[in-house]
Amino acid sequence: MESTTTLNGVDHEIESSNNTSIINHNDELSNENIHSCDSHENQSTIKLDNDAELILKLNNLLLDDQTDSEIYFHSYQSENEMSSIMSLISGTLSEPYSIYTYRYFIHNWPDLCFLCSNRKTNELIGAIVSKLDLHKKVLRRGYIAMLAINEEYRRKKIASKLVLMSIREMIKRGCDEIVLEAEVTNDAALNLYENLGFLREKRLYRYYLNGVDAYRLKLWLK
Repeated sequence: MESTTTLNGVDHEIESSNNTSIINHNDELSNENIHSCDSHENQSTIKLDNDAELILKLNNLLLDDQTDSEIYFHSYQSENEMSSIMSLISGTLSEPYSIYTYRYFIHNWPDLCFLCSNRKTNELIGAIVSKLDLHKKVLRRGYIAMLAINEEYRRKKIASKLVLMSIREMIKRGCDEIVLEAEVTNDAALNLYENLGFLREKRLYRYYLNGVDAYRLKLWLK
């Protein structure tokens, strides 16, 4: 587990992404010694373009955000947005988080918190909270802790765009890999991340407070 608090992935109703994978998988086996999930016994490595080309690809995928008449995407700005973020996430995800959990992530990595709001009302309708730090003093590992979308705005690819924004910023900061957890029963979340290139690394038994297992998903960037 990435922090002292059990963190959720994304809610069951978040839309899946269609063919927006930012990476290509090859058939070589990974050198990393891991306990693979049943459907990924032979873990693949990922072949990437250089960081500049990958960032350009992400920019192209996100271009249409600028012309949407109903919503707009933006980064976290101040503590004034904290209550809206907490309200959205607590009303969407299945596990409760204290204000200290939110502050741990957002205060330490404010540039890895991205939001989506209604252009007319400024209502917060989507949020992603992530972090980036050293893993085992070797790898720069990104971690997607929370992703939530207002139910009325789902199936508009807001979730996939927020994830892409987070990935793009992590790449700019020299990230080597990105991980997260999602409930094994959450098909929408699994489809979303796997369509973006994440692979199931391992199964975590009874990971959540409700007793449900989780898959740990990973995106290799190096």
